[in-house]
Amino acid sequence: MDLKLLTYIVVGMTFALYIGIAFWARASSTKEFYVAGGSVHAIPNGMATAADWMSAASFISMAGLIAFMGYGGSVFLMGWTGGYVILAMLIAPYLRKYGKFTVPEFIGDRFYSNGARAVAVLCLIVCSVTYVIGQMKGVGVAFSRFLEVPYDTGVQIGMFIVFFYAVLGGMKGITYTQIAQYCVLIMAYTVPAIFISLQLTGNPLPQLGLGSTLAGTDTYLLDKLDQVVTDLGFREYTTDVRLSGLNMFAFTLSLMIGTAGLPHVIIRFFTVPNVSDARRSAGWALVFIAILYTTAPAVAGMARLNLMQTIEPSPGEYLEIEKRPQWFRNWETTGLLAFEDKNGDGRIQYSADAQVNEMTTVDQDIMVLANPEIARLPNWVIALVAAGGLAAALSTAAGLLLAISSAISHDLLKGIYKPDITEKQELLASRLSMAVAVLGAGYLGLNPPGFAAGTVALAFGLAASSIFPALLMGIFSPSVTRAGAIAGMLSGIGVTLFYVFQHKGIMFIPGTAFLGDTPANWFFGIEPNAFGAVGALVNFAVAFAVSRVSEPPPAHISELVENIRIPGGATPEHLS
Repeated sequence: MDLKLLTYIVVGMTFALYIGIAFWARASSTKEFYVAGGSVHAIPNGMATAADWMSAASFISMAGLIAFMGYGGSVFLMGWTGGYVILAMLIAPYLRKYGKFTVPEFIGDRFYSNGARAVAVLCLIVCSVTYVIGQMKGVGVAFSRFLEVPYDTGVQIGMFIVFFYAVLGGMKGITYTQIAQYCVLIMAYTVPAIFISLQLTGNPLPQLGLGSTLAGTDTYLLDKLDQVVTDLGFREYTTDVRLSGLNMFAFTLSLMIGTAGLPHVIIRFFTVPNVSDARRSAGWALVFIAILYTTAPAVAGMARLNLMQTIEPSPGEYLEIEKRPQWFRNWETTGLLAFEDKNGDGRIQYSADAQVNEMTTVDQDIMVLANPEIARLPNWVIALVAAGGLAAALSTAAGLLLAISSAISHDLLKGIYKPDITEKQELLASRLSMAVAVLGAGYLGLNPPGFAAGTVALAFGLAASSIFPALLMGIFSPSVTRAGAIAGMLSGIGVTLFYVFQHKGIMFIPGTAFLGDTPANWFFGIEPNAFGAVGALVNFAVAFAVSRVSEPPPAHISELVENIRIPGGATPEHLS
């Protein structure tokens, strides 16, 4: 069957499934809209959490980044998975025990201030909006290539689907849709990886295939990849650090604590009945996440090897322009893959030498999506990958948009400006704010600002510098005051944003164009996307310093903090 038709069928079936679930799981109360009624079982909630957390960045971008950075790309693997462990151990169970709807609500109550709640809303919106831009880009890229529609049309279709099930069902609809989306995305990620691992190494497990010898030889796959990249002038794939050891440490830390501070993931733990289920769902989510994250390094290495051996089938033998394969021509139409025949020899040279390198554009986001085509897998596998990429982007976009709309309707409207509105009015406000959030996300997806279009790593840095320190201090430090918390959040996110805009840096990828000024101008060589760790230190320092010179928190706040931290016992029942 024709690839385009097959892709329409597969993607159409998944969209029909999402819409059907939305009708079945309509929210009829604010509790269902915000936290799915607080009655989701631990295992399905773990699956939904995994889908919510594994965004287009995990499905599309992560393996592409590792493919170009090699060892240096391990910051994404370690940062995102390590951050999830911090979230599961130090944040989620305690917030579930407190039992409120949103992260800003907890911050407002803990720091006994509507001002702190409003600042938390501001930080949440900045982080979430930055993050959602990447999801909308993922939707547009997948649509433009596999369904052969313009990028803008792809984003608009994605907006409609998210609008439908998120506005109708809220967290209840999103939860069950995300369970379906997890099943789609994990199949779409692992099935091609199994096929390609078998092709290259004869081992059906990609995790083991990465460390195996190439089929029919005694050469290990990674040794071959190192040889290929070094022959072309690139640095070794398996040992090349990302700029510097300090930068890798800062980047990993920023991604870790940023993950633990992302509100759209945290609110997933509010949907289970009690603290025990929150811990169990965290464990199950880690299992579901590990399936993709242990596969990603293999996908990255094999994709890089396939790409480079397609362009240079053997040493010194380059791909002739007129004989470039169909997949190459297909991706050229998207603008994400391009070349220039600099020396007019009718061949495509790929080299670290800028004077020789004729691959003027190789967007890392194409590596996962193009890999099945490069490996000449069946059309149904390619169609499945398209559906998986869309599922990953849509699942996280929905979670982010719910976090934004909840912050507006529950924290700003109900919590600060109009506390006397009825539940029916709040539910209407929630749906309207969700609709506005979807339209805003769509606009930013169609007109992405330069500072955020390149990567979602910036969103993690912003969450790391603002929300995570406030949550950690709120749970474990009863001495931090409202003035300290407010000053800390504003200074943390402020210094991070200043650094990002000052250096205009988005992402430095060896062998590709660099967006921003030179690394020599960075603070101790720390790139802008890694600066969230420094912003977090500023947040902690300012919060504790201001708390020392401000009036101590009231006695009931100390009791609240102690009650949250006590293991076991009855869970406060605020969800009503």
